[in-house]
Amino acid sequence: QRQLVESGGGLVQTGGSLRVSCAASGSIFTINAMGWYRQVPGKQRELVAAIARDGGKAYAGSVKGRFTISRDNAKNTIYLQMNNLEAEDTAVYYCYADLPEDRLWGQGTQVTVSS
Repeated sequence: QRQLVESGGGLVQTGGSLRVSCAASGSIFTINAMGWYRQVPGKQRELVAAIARDGGKAYAGSVKGRFTISRDNAKNTIYLQMNNLEAEDTAVYYCYADLPEDRLWGQGTQVTVSS
């Protein structure tokens, strides 16, 4: 069974840091882009960061300079290092992986930033 498992969310104070991880498992042979979306209740899911298989990266303007996405292709895992967190970063963070045939989604991990 192919799946993405996220970990590392939690509660942090404004200005703090968190790192979330997303590991792909199962019968997966090729993963193209991977990345993170986030969603707040009542709002659309928004793209936070993405990383291509060759390491090319893209970020939402609101997180550029604070968040860093990285990838370990040998482990089929991506990471999102989040620094200088703001209350507006509070959301459920979902990772995704683009396979040749479809897109996998993780179950989501809650990140809460308290002021």
